[in-house]
Amino acid sequence: MPRTTPLADIRNIGIIAHVDAGKTTTTERILYYTGRKHTIVDVHDTKDLKSSTTTDYMEQEQKRGITIQSAAVSTFWRNKKINVIDTPGHVDFTIEVNRSLRVLDGAVVVFDGVAGVEPQSETNWRLADNYGVPRICYVNKMDRSGANFLRCVDMIKKRLGARPLPIQLPIGSEDNFKGMVDLVEMKALVFESDDRDAKPVAYDITPDLADKLGITVPSDRKILAEIEKYRSDLVDTCLEQDDEAMEAYLNDGTVPSVDQLKKALRKGTLSSAFNPVLCGSSYKNKGVTMVLDAVVDYLPAPTDVENIKTVDADGNPVGERKSSDDEPFSALAFKVINDAYGALTFVRVYSGVLTKGMSVLNSTRGKREKIGRMVEMFAKDANPIEEARAGDIIALVSLAETDTGDTLCDSNAPVILERMRFPDPVISVSVKPKNKADQEKFSTALGKMVRADPSLYLETDRETGQTILRGMGELHLEVTLDRIRTEFNVEGVMGQPQVAYRETFTKPISEQYVHKKQTGGSGQFAEVWITFEPLERGSGFQFVDETVGGSVPKEYVPSVEKGLRMQMESGVLAGFPTVDFKARLTDGSYHDVDSNALTFEIAAKACFREAIRKAGPILLEPVMKVETVTPQDYLGDVIGDINRRRGMIQEQLERGSNIAVVATVPLSEMFGYIGQLRGMTSGRASYTMEFSHYDPVPKNVADVVIEEAAKARSAPKG
Repeated sequence: MPRTTPLADIRNIGIIAHVDAGKTTTTERILYYTGRKHTIVDVHDTKDLKSSTTTDYMEQEQKRGITIQSAAVSTFWRNKKINVIDTPGHVDFTIEVNRSLRVLDGAVVVFDGVAGVEPQSETNWRLADNYGVPRICYVNKMDRSGANFLRCVDMIKKRLGARPLPIQLPIGSEDNFKGMVDLVEMKALVFESDDRDAKPVAYDITPDLADKLGITVPSDRKILAEIEKYRSDLVDTCLEQDDEAMEAYLNDGTVPSVDQLKKALRKGTLSSAFNPVLCGSSYKNKGVTMVLDAVVDYLPAPTDVENIKTVDADGNPVGERKSSDDEPFSALAFKVINDAYGALTFVRVYSGVLTKGMSVLNSTRGKREKIGRMVEMFAKDANPIEEARAGDIIALVSLAETDTGDTLCDSNAPVILERMRFPDPVISVSVKPKNKADQEKFSTALGKMVRADPSLYLETDRETGQTILRGMGELHLEVTLDRIRTEFNVEGVMGQPQVAYRETFTKPISEQYVHKKQTGGSGQFAEVWITFEPLERGSGFQFVDETVGGSVPKEYVPSVEKGLRMQMESGVLAGFPTVDFKARLTDGSYHDVDSNALTFEIAAKACFREAIRKAGPILLEPVMKVETVTPQDYLGDVIGDINRRRGMIQEQLERGSNIAVVATVPLSEMFGYIGQLRGMTSGRASYTMEFSHYDPVPKNVADVVIEEAAKARSAPKG
């Protein structure tokens, strides 16, 4: 069947922000104004579980009033199809933002007009930078006490290193927020009520505009007095994108037309030369339709973005694939969820056409998949479709072999699309079913959750036999177990959180090891000489073969590396992985009969164990960047508590009427922090936390960790 929406008329966008900035509220309004919904449900109305917003439909989201899982919805505005993904703002669920940004072409970044740029706004902005996603900015909550548009714009510039370009100015603020000045059309758009169907009244820009609209607050009047200045900045910035218009302007002062300005704004946004900034109050139904207009006017269609990069099996770039129906089929699986429809694999189609019943290749795993049910998702609702084309975001039902990050493609034109990058987990807990009889059911549910969420890791402790679940934070792990309860009807029990420590060493060491065994028949022999050297923090593991003259045959060198990689997973101090070192294989010897791949693997393992003990091994701990926002009255208590937790204060920032204390704190000291913080601030403070780096553990703390690890290893199993 022919394409119903031209590729140039599609917008694949994400709504991203810090928690509570108003993403879900904005998405609800988008769906209402585009005609996909006839009612509006606000986040604060969902905690009784009797209703839900469209995109926050999970029980866990309703109870907590936050987005946990990104949700996809499709709608139309000005005859353009907009695929919207509402993403979480909580740091524990950054993975959802990560994988969404990988498949989106543009994003609307929502900022709280009071708080401005918050920690997760910063994290999400960097992720968007990594994937080269063009963005527009929307300063929301202009109706709240303490809202300040220009302060927020300044924070975008200073904290994000971006180039914000206001294309609107607010008319009033807080309770007196009335609308916005459109600097492109040069019209004042005033909402005379908060009603969801209220249309803005357009006013001409005149010197007495503030008086005419009843704006009395000096700072609000100052903004309106400087409309011409901001308009001039807008024109100058746009002229940088249009040589012809620049020449006309310089020659005879011809001001670019509205169409020319919009064309230049689009060009600059697509190249990320700047980021247009709008303002509004989604909750008060002011400004959302203008955001929709900006999405259509300035954010890219699939035809506007670079061709998707293709890689080889090792992830090295090898080429690209054009976004077109005429190219061979290729798509990236960016998410797997389990729901009433079975396993749903969300894919972004980058090229070609996918039809029901097609057989395609999972090129990442070398497996074939038969396409059965195909659906277009509207949050939790699935609408069956017969085909998908380049630019579409759809879900495939019950794929057996495909996980997050895998490529599906035409087997006659195989490609692997550039994969996503996921952070390592920083926290672990032991988990088990509440009832032993549910062991199998619980294990199956855990496996499905881990398959759906690449930031979860599952393993069995070799010493204790416990099932260990690793994730990005306490909330992340709590929500995972809660979802197992609601989605798979099986209760789980969580042990005490454990920190994901690492081990490394402090000085270089050269070690020789001979593996020799004679057991009656053929013997075993391998000799390796390996020099171990510490690397900078965050460098990981590097292996170099420096042997000459065939002292270690080339076919056995990979076995040496394999042995080292296996052994480094279990360090000598407390059994944690060893990181940040280089291993140089400098020499060795072999036996024509008694040497093989296994003997060199065994020799490498033993060499590592011997060397690391002599190389000054130390324990490393994850250190978190913590931002605590507190009223001024409690600032001293908050700082004192952070210091007691071995924290280092980095800076203090204004957040409206509150103070944000930015610090680095070891993760091991942060367990139970939220309860303590609420207690000492009467529930008025909040905090966010994200991984920063690894640091050496103080000796007194390290001794305790090592002792506890030794006890765990020697404890009776079972």
